[in-house]
Amino acid sequence: MPLQRSRSDKMIAGVCGGIARWLGWDPTLVRLVYIVGSILSAAFPGLLVYLCLWVLMPKT
Repeated sequence: MPLQRSRSDKMIAGVCGGIARWLGWDPTLVRLVYIVGSILSAAFPGLLVYLCLWVLMPKT
């Protein structure tokens, strides 16, 4: 299955929901990993990564 944003399982743009579907994981787990990873990384690049994925990932 290709990596695509989710239309049905989304909170903002469906990026985490799409990644969860692609990996076969629970969307809540992907969101938690994303938030913790963003907080623990230097300078919070998570927002920039999310915005890039929002633009680059096609909708399902």
